[in-house]
Amino acid sequence: MSYVSLSWWDLAAAGLLILLNGSLSLALQLGMERRLLIAALRMIIQLTAIGFVLKFIFAQTSLWWTLGLGLVMGLIAGREVLARQERPLQGFWAYGLGTGAMMFAGGLAMMFGVGLLIRPDPWYKPEYVLPILGMMFGNTLTGVALALDTLTATAIREKNAIEARIALGHSRFEALQGVLRQAFKTGLMPIINAMAASGIVALPGMMTGQILAGADPIEATKYQILIMFLIAGATALAVFIAVFGASLRLTDERHRLRLDRLRPPTS
Repeated sequence: MSYVSLSWWDLAAAGLLILLNGSLSLALQLGMERRLLIAALRMIIQLTAIGFVLKFIFAQTSLWWTLGLGLVMGLIAGREVLARQERPLQGFWAYGLGTGAMMFAGGLAMMFGVGLLIRPDPWYKPEYVLPILGMMFGNTLTGVALALDTLTATAIREKNAIEARIALGHSRFEALQGVLRQAFKTGLMPIINAMAASGIVALPGMMTGQILAGADPIEATKYQILIMFLIAGATALAVFIAVFGASLRLTDERHRLRLDRLRPPTS
């Protein structure tokens, strides 16, 4: 495979588009220019750093280095799950539930895809494990965060209706049925939209990267289909685990709604 190498000057030229965005924000008085600049600088630093880290780890082909970086990626992704919720659970549950669901589902999907379908030698080859694991985490965290945020927000909004159903003798899951359904739908909607738009509206990132690197378009297509199936499976499993666990935490064994277990709203 062959590809066209980019210079740092090429990247600097592309960065002029960010300056254009900042100029538009200033002209329209949107107040987003500072956030845009910080986000761009953060992206440059993070991607440059991970590039050097990956170059080192790829050269080692070590199970422990691969698992170590995968664990760090999962823990950081869990922090993003927490940050995207307006009213998360109190205590360790706020971080542990979403992180655990995402890491379990993402890791399981990665093992299935790499170990059973792609089958590199060795199976823990970081060139396969880490990019695929990153895609699993990047997509499942969005689904889990949206599902948990929808669950808590809807439970707060429908508090009276939920408690009325419980008072009529419904179990906690029967009373939360509509809330759970809405949370599941919201968590799965991004990956459903992504699959529906792939190939017609947009070429997904992995497929585009492989084609730019010189891969055969048909082979790139097969890899992208595989990845989308893995992401869909991981997202559905992670959303189910997170929503089910959160619903247990939002209620108790006496089938009472426990909104006091949510963090208070920030002013």
